[in-house]
Amino acid sequence: MAVLRGKGRGIELDFSERPFDEALTELEERLAVNPGFYAGSTATAVFGSIAPREEQLDTLRAALAVFGVALESLSGPAAIEPLATQAELGFELREVVPEMDLLARRRANRPRKEAPLSEAARSLAADFAGARADLAARRSSGLPIRQFTPPVARRSISGGAPVLAAAPAQPATEYHLGTVRGGQSLHHVGNLVVVGDVNPGAELVASGDILVFGALRGVAHAGAQGDLHARVYALRLEPTQLRIATLIAADERRSADEASVPEVAQVRDGRIAIVPYDRLAEISEEKRR
Repeated sequence: MAVLRGKGRGIELDFSERPFDEALTELEERLAVNPGFYAGSTATAVFGSIAPREEQLDTLRAALAVFGVALESLSGPAAIEPLATQAELGFELREVVPEMDLLARRRANRPRKEAPLSEAARSLAADFAGARADLAARRSSGLPIRQFTPPVARRSISGGAPVLAAAPAQPATEYHLGTVRGGQSLHHVGNLVVVGDVNPGAELVASGDILVFGALRGVAHAGAQGDLHARVYALRLEPTQLRIATLIAADERRSADEASVPEVAQVRDGRIAIVPYDRLAEISEEKRR
């Protein structure tokens, strides 16, 4: 806390949290920044549980007088009142409160604001309250309470106790942000998404789909574990090699206009076909017919 602060028409000097000599040095440095600013002011010195000595008050008075400030009163616990009377200074009783207690008081005195609930939140609160009331009513009346349905059990081959069948985990999607440079390889079990360009010499391998939000000029192998339904998407599809499952795309020469639109590579009729992304739904509909 600063040793000097304004108080009404005068100033207040806080000596309660540090040694007297240290606080006095800081006070003199503060006053010396603008020597005439506080001239003509009166000062109240605040002390804590340790009362100042008489010679310390004399030193403080002399230091303030250099800057035209008069020491008018002391403030603190009742123990320093006799010293203030002896020095012909005013006295203001101030209870010494431990710092932790002071923080607790300030927090307790803060006005508490209740955040208004939105209509959706109020609806959810009502739903939860109703659910709790329904559970309590069922327990008191002896009605059965609905439980979560357990996993489906299957019998073991030997005909023994049923074995719980765990659902197979779905492959996750891996995201790569940035350019994949030549010599880099990204391999993932699941879908692979690259937000950036894939340069020549780079390699993408995924057991699911491959999506490139940029130019694909390297090697791309989707459905690497044999999934013929996997696809390769790219904003610019210009791969040095394109594979889906065990199939390899033929080297198809396309015009610059065709290569500049987002495209999708997929397996059709036993071969890899490349179609514009905006025609994908139309081609799928034709195939179903």
